[in-house]
Amino acid sequence: MENIKAIAVFCGSREGADPAYAEAARALGHALAERGIELVFGGGRIGLMGVLADAALAGGGRVTGVIPDFLDDLEVGHDAATTLIKVGSMHARKSTMFSRADAFVILPGGLGTLDECMEIITWKQLRQHAKPIVVLDVAGYWRHLHALVEDIIHAGFAHPKARQLFTSVARVEDVFQAITDAPEPDREVLESHL
Repeated sequence: MENIKAIAVFCGSREGADPAYAEAARALGHALAERGIELVFGGGRIGLMGVLADAALAGGGRVTGVIPDFLDDLEVGHDAATTLIKVGSMHARKSTMFSRADAFVILPGGLGTLDECMEIITWKQLRQHAKPIVVLDVAGYWRHLHALVEDIIHAGFAHPKARQLFTSVARVEDVFQAITDAPEPDREVLESHL
């Protein structure tokens, strides 16, 4: 963990139906601040993004938000963030968050969060990075993601080692150990079909 200075967290612009989602976002924000790890997030003041950022800020943490101009009004840019970076597109948001982070955590969220999750996992499969990715499976929220990955492997579209591209944990307190223990991506995940 000594090399982990900033963690990008992908999560929803809504709080979701289960209060456990916001509780996990709040706990993760506090845990990042306690460890002196900068939070990089989507820049919104609403939903899980807001809960997460508010908790990190309340704990004295450094918080960097990245928000596209067109979403600044819709997601209400988090003006209390230590740094709020406004970008021109969703692609620029993801690229900026990627470049500023040493690891990634995926909290519950909607289609945008799913997009961010799959893209960062795919980039790892393509050996564009070797940064740890942890899916925080709060209350079983991501169970269908795991099932989908298994279906992709069983259907012959991915090597079984694709399972190692990310780690899944159910509790915030397990996130940091999962980051420490994350395996290096295996070339076979990319090259097994060549």
